[in-house]
Amino acid sequence: MSSLLFRAHAVQRMFEREISVGRVRKALETADVIEDYSSEMPEPSRLLFGQQGKRAFHVVTSESDLQTTIITVYLPSADKWKKDSRSRR
Repeated sequence: MSSLLFRAHAVQRMFEREISVGRVRKALETADVIEDYSSEMPEPSRLLFGQQGKRAFHVVTSESDLQTTIITVYLPSADKWKKDSRSRR
């Protein structure tokens, strides 16, 4: 795995939502990709699915050859995501 950089926004959101660094790393390792934005510039991005206990969360990353940046971590809202937290409404 490339080096990880957590943006301040991501760290703040993880703290507010009680999502651990370990769980974010696990989401990166499993790489359960919900949406792939590989055509994005300047770096490709992905939306990943993760879980902390039974609670689902999403991780937005941008990636280069040397580094993965955690942009934000959030809880999928029921009005925007189906019950599986992987499909948009």
